[in-house]
Amino acid sequence: MLSIDVIIHLSVNECLAHYEGQYDNVRTRSVDGRWVVFPAQALRRVVGEEGVHGIFRLTFTEQGRFHDIVPLNRR
Repeated sequence: MLSIDVIIHLSVNECLAHYEGQYDNVRTRSVDGRWVVFPAQALRRVVGEEGVHGIFRLTFTEQGRFHDIVPLNRR
C-alpha cells in the first residue's frame, strides 16, 4: 500500500457540508507540501466534536484508489 501523511483542519460546519454530500472530495496538503485529494466520505471515520484537526495517514491501493485514513495526532 502507498501512504501519505496529510494535515487536515476542518470545522464542524465544513465537515457537515462534506457529510451532506455538498463535496465529493477533500483537497488538502501533505506534510511535505504536495496537494492530495481523497473521498469526502472518509472524513466520517475521523470526525470529532470539533471537526477534523490534525495529521492523518492516508493509504492508497497500488492503483491509486483511497483505502484508509488513520489519525497520527489530533488536536
